[in-house]
Amino acid sequence: MELEVRHLRALCAIADTGSLHRAARHLGVAQPSLSTQLRRIEQELGGPLFLRAHTGCRPTPLGRLVLSRARPLLAEMQLLVVEARAAAGGGTELRIGSTASKALAGWLRRLRAHGQNPTLHMNVSANALLRMVLDGQLDVAFVHEVEGCPLRIPPELRLRVLVEREPQFVSLPVDHPAASKPEVDLRDLAGDRWMIDPTVDGEWDAVQRMFRAADVSPRVLHGDYHTADALVATGEVVTVCQPTRTPRPDMAVRRLKGDPLGVRLLVAARTETALAGVCPALEEAYGEVARQAPAYREWLERAPQGTARLLGSRRPAPDGPRRPPSPALP
Repeated sequence: MELEVRHLRALCAIADTGSLHRAARHLGVAQPSLSTQLRRIEQELGGPLFLRAHTGCRPTPLGRLVLSRARPLLAEMQLLVVEARAAAGGGTELRIGSTASKALAGWLRRLRAHGQNPTLHMNVSANALLRMVLDGQLDVAFVHEVEGCPLRIPPELRLRVLVEREPQFVSLPVDHPAASKPEVDLRDLAGDRWMIDPTVDGEWDAVQRMFRAADVSPRVLHGDYHTADALVATGEVVTVCQPTRTPRPDMAVRRLKGDPLGVRLLVAARTETALAGVCPALEEAYGEVARQAPAYREWLERAPQGTARLLGSRRPAPDGPRRPPSPALP
């Protein structure tokens, strides 16, 4: 077997996500297929590249050597593709990576209206997206950093802070007793089943800390948030959600008392020029979805001025410190 670019990309995905399961999800392949591919790569290179444990995968010394050569090769290959497309007259794509956000559609629409040609790469792992920006596979990444769980931000990247602290709300069945109030106490949800996506960087640990601080221990199920939405609607679970989530006839979105869980919204790129080209459109798009979410709009109207500006401002987001410390959960 000869090594190919897709093999190098698979190795980097395993290293970046820390597990075969998350890497397979990132690459869009089945986990057994990725495991088989890894064994063949290891046979070709003459030794194990990762140590497997119940906590995940970490590179062996041989793996670190291979990764140190694979990453620049992938970056050069991606640059070759971009430059070739531009030379062929196809225009230069703006490669955007993002974790889930209601603001994405409006952001892409605004960028296209300003003559840019964005493409979108979604990933639940903010750390993986930041690594892709560093490696030249993406131009910009819009990510969230869960409070108390700092991201591994490469020092070479430039950052802007879109929102210093976005509170996380709760999504629950519309006929749930707690849905009758605009603000929900965690203790009123202690008897419910919760669904959390453990593949989202920092999410599981932060939610568990939130429960411990409130002295509750609800049953927690693993699942992605698309599945969680369906189960919330049928009354099976409740789940944390972004405040820009709009309610539905079968689903209510409510604030959590005391705002015990928050995230920081960041935009990362390799240059300040790249950030300046995308951040104004993103702030406009984010403000638009914030105004359309009743519970979040009310929260913002009571928030400090620096956050409330999102409801009406059209100015570019201010530069934030490159790596301010993330506040810990209570």
